[in-house]
Parts: sequence; structure tokens; C-alpha cells
Amino acid sequence: MDDARRKFPSVRYETATQYFEAYRDEIIRSWSTVDPAAVTAAAKILQDCIERDGIIYVCGNGGSAAIANHLLCDFQKGIQTDTSVKPRVVSLSSHLELITAIGNDIGYEDIFVYQLRTMARPSDIIMTISSSGDSENIVRVVNWAKSNGVPTIALVGFSGGRSGAMADVTIHVAAENYGTVEDVHQSMMHLFAQYLRQSRMTPEAIEKSSF
Repeated sequence: MDDARRKFPSVRYETATQYFEAYRDEIIRSWSTVDPAAVTAAAKILQDCIERDGIIYVCGNGGSAAIANHLLCDFQKGIQTDTSVKPRVVSLSSHLELITAIGNDIGYEDIFVYQLRTMARPSDIIMTISSSGDSENIVRVVNWAKSNGVPTIALVGFSGGRSGAMADVTIHVAAENYGTVEDVHQSMMHLFAQYLRQSRMTPEAIEKSSF
């Protein structure tokens, strides 16, 4: 296995302190694998979407669903704080009644793409969050978006999977541990929200504000 994606943990740690130190080091290593150019490209897609009053759609499964819903909070509320920006954000992971109806009547693979093809327009964007990058319901979203002119940003880990290979911009965390991949994805969500907020604030407002 490429050292950039080495397995963690690969040995047993006898104490919590040892695991803490190893996990901390793995987080730092995982962070270092993210391409700054991809971050810059993703930030521009997000910023352009907000400026043209498009909708930012986001989705993920499990822990990635929690990050998607957290993104909704930090983008829609957080970016507005001390700015005149009013981002429009929809988490496709948050509609429990609709998700279960689609999953039960059609199939779990369509829970996100069904919503997206109903609502999305070319002025919008979609951000997918998937550690493996290979969840079928995520892959279908990216495939539909690319076929319909909707820009895509994929947050992925491990090998990047099919969604990472197809997306317009891919934020790839080259790590083999779901926890560290999700930790970096969560941090990326915070990074984008805070960057977009401060980019519309005066230096004086930034100095006085909490982030």
C-alpha cells in the first residue's frame, strides 16, 4: 500500500495515551495529503454559487450525513453572521420522511438523486461527502449532476472511489481510517464556511468577531 494511504491502526495500542498520540499524528498526516489547489477550486465554486444566488446541495451517509447537516447550519447561519450574504443551502440527508419513502418505494440508491433531479438547476452546485467515495447513492448524484450541468465537489477518502474520479473538484483525504477521514472532512466544512464568511467582512469586523 502507498505510504500516503497507510492503514491506521495497524497495531494494537495498550493505553489510551498511546492511541491518542498516534491518532493525533495520523490526523496531521491525513491533513497533509489534501491538495491546496483543490481547496482553492472548491472555494471558488462555492463562492460563485452564492454570488449568483444558486443553491448549494449537500449529501452523505452515516457520519457523512451528520457533516452534511452540520454544513447546512454553518453555511446558512454562520456565513450570514456579520455579513450581508444569504447562502441558500439544502442538505439532501436531512429529509427523513422523504428519504425513507424513496428508499422504501424505489431504492436506497436513489434517495439523493431523486431529490436532486426534482429540484436542482444548472445555477446550483452539489457537494457530496463519502469516505469511500464509492457509495452508490453518492455516485448516482455525481453522475446525474455532471450529465445535467450542475458543478460537483466531492469530499472523499481512501482511494477516492468513483465519485472522486468523476467530480469536477475532489477534496481527497488519502487515509485508510473512517474516523480521521471524517475528521478532516468536518474540518474542511468549517474551513469553507469560515473562509466564505470572513471574505465578506471588513478587517475591523474580523478582529472583533468570534469564529
